[in-house]
Amino acid sequence: MGREGEVASELLGAFERENPGLRVRVEQLPFTAAHEKLLTAYAGDATPDIAQMGNTWLPEFVALDAVVPLDDRLRASAQVDLADFDPGIVATNVIEGRQYGVPWYVDTRVLFYRRDLLAQAGFDAPPRDWDEWLRMQVAVKQRVGPDRYAVLLPLNEYEQLVALWLQQGEPLLRDGNRFGNFRSAGFAHALEFYLSMFERHLAPPVTNNDVANVWNEFARGYFSFFITGPWQIGELKRRLPPELQSSWMTAPLPGPHGPGASSAGGCSLAIFRRSTRMDAAWKLVEFLSRPAVQQEFYRLSGNLPARRSAWAAPALAHDPYARAFRDQLDRVRPIPQVPEWERIATELRLVMEMVVRGDIPKARVAQEMDARADLILEKRRWMLERRAHR
Repeated sequence: MGREGEVASELLGAFERENPGLRVRVEQLPFTAAHEKLLTAYAGDATPDIAQMGNTWLPEFVALDAVVPLDDRLRASAQVDLADFDPGIVATNVIEGRQYGVPWYVDTRVLFYRRDLLAQAGFDAPPRDWDEWLRMQVAVKQRVGPDRYAVLLPLNEYEQLVALWLQQGEPLLRDGNRFGNFRSAGFAHALEFYLSMFERHLAPPVTNNDVANVWNEFARGYFSFFITGPWQIGELKRRLPPELQSSWMTAPLPGPHGPGASSAGGCSLAIFRRSTRMDAAWKLVEFLSRPAVQQEFYRLSGNLPARRSAWAAPALAHDPYARAFRDQLDRVRPIPQVPEWERIATELRLVMEMVVRGDIPKARVAQEMDARADLILEKRRWMLERRAHR
């Protein structure tokens, strides 16, 4: 999918040379259509042997019984050692106690910041906790004036608020993922901090569509902080002018009382149940999981390796911008592993935009979100209750 689909073929020559007689056909899909196309392939009995699978998609395909568990193959494998993967990333592939995917590359969110503007505001290091981050934002805002801001939190993204909530150490859904957990103290804490950045005019009430070019706006100091993923390292290296290349840096997310958690994302490799070539597909999973192959994949795509040992490559080990991601990966937590989570997260994004724009009071958020989440999860509760009474 996406850039990965463009570069995957470049990795496969070595695999085919190692396995005479095996040929891999790569079908490239745009990310925006991939989920629907995989579901259509399942409905039409035309699934591939193996697919790149977004970690948030995997529970849905497990619920459809479309992919196979890999536990037996993993136990027998001399090449794939799950102890070499971050536990928080491995956990995204474990559903009801079984492993359905092998992490291919990892993704999490960290803080990107303008260290020159931070220094001008009187700070020589990134924030270590929420209180310090808020003080920095206030100081930056005082310097840049009414037409610029301290932090960008796009209203059409839910990931920033979810990351703050994950730092509370409590489940996002409760009672075995049967109900929303938005009335929890942790969500209230995260919500209060998130909304305070809008209430104090530290963050502009805009979507990504309102920011014509995020790299240009970062360069001109429209905002000094934003929370995003590893793909932005390469974009900023390419798009910022030479004189600003030393002005920005990455840092792990600050938490309420020290270094904070972030979301466990990325993509994994899964094998479809209807495949007639499962042994060959597993050989490909093993090949793509090798540290040296993951290092080459990073060179080609910029995607961060899932295996810890692959980070020994000089291109990663000596990259100061990647260091924050390696640190953050030690503190990642999976989002709820249920097919309905994407719909719930979309509702959260819609509700938060209404709150920021003043359409509904923040006091109603928890009740409103629990009601929406519980409605989305209604079928799940019904299915689980039927299973319990069989």
